[in-house]
Amino acid sequence: MKMFTGIVEEIGKVKDMSPGRLSIEARDVLAGTKTGDSISVSGACLTVTSIDSKGFEVEIMPETIRRTNIGRLHYGDKVNLERAVPADGRFGGHFVQGHVDDVGKVLSVKPEEGAYIARISVPPNLLKYIVIKGFIAVDGVSLTVTECDDFSFAVSLVDFTRKHTTLGIIKPGDTVNLEVDIMAKYVEKLHKADKRNLTVDFLEELKAR
Repeated sequence: MKMFTGIVEEIGKVKDMSPGRLSIEARDVLAGTKTGDSISVSGACLTVTSIDSKGFEVEIMPETIRRTNIGRLHYGDKVNLERAVPADGRFGGHFVQGHVDDVGKVLSVKPEEGAYIARISVPPNLLKYIVIKGFIAVDGVSLTVTECDDFSFAVSLVDFTRKHTTLGIIKPGDTVNLEVDIMAKYVEKLHKADKRNLTVDFLEELKAR
């Protein structure tokens, strides 16, 4: 399974997009990359189908279009790029799978003491996984949740993040790819399994009485 860290290596630029294919201008992420490798494009794990000295192409599946904002990209649009982390690589962000859960909408971006606070709406199915001080990947960028309510969450964008990722140019109304922390999903599954086991044990105990 390919993993990412949410630490963007480079901002790429869309050169061309057609059904099933996306061409991206890039430089840094080309080092060591070959066809068949995975690259996170604004948070979506995509497979490299061709590569040259100026960029690369990736496959776009129907599921990618349904789950992400990739289908809304146009020529010249900027995207966050990160190569998959090798097995012995160093993690600097959090565990990101590159499996976008859903798309959120930017509600506001406001300055606050040297940073900017971005508030993003969340589809109802993801709200249970988002907690204050928890991790979330926004367009492939590893961020910490600073606030959350019944329909949205907020993150703080420091100057470095704004300069080195596409989050520096987001504005109200823009859509962003969201991937919640995989650990939250594991906890939910374990909790459900535990409740199920307790229920079975309880029923067995009643039968034995």
